[in-house]
Amino acid sequence: MDNLIIKQKLEDTIEYAYCVFRHFPKSERFTLVADMKRSLIKMLELIIRTNKSRNKFPILMDLDTELEVFRSLVRLSFRLKFISLKQYETLNRGINEFGRLLGGWIKQNKK
Repeated sequence: MDNLIIKQKLEDTIEYAYCVFRHFPKSERFTLVADMKRSLIKMLELIIRTNKSRNKFPILMDLDTELEVFRSLVRLSFRLKFISLKQYETLNRGINEFGRLLGGWIKQNKK
């Protein structure tokens, strides 16, 4: 059940992030935005892979790493003033909620 909630939470974050990405400078759309999109899609892929796997823990650790990469890219976007404080806070709220769900999933599958 958790994995369905976590997938929905990530999809909501992706939906919001894609709206934010539209306002990035054109010069960043093929670099930073592309990296951020790749990171989000990679997390979605890892959720699906984890859900289908018997040995979930290693994939969950990859997912946790990818989440940290995305967090860093969001922070960078804010520091470079590509996103507003409100957009940063909203994205962070979604990321943090996703992170809490992921943390629970990791604890549940720790061996």
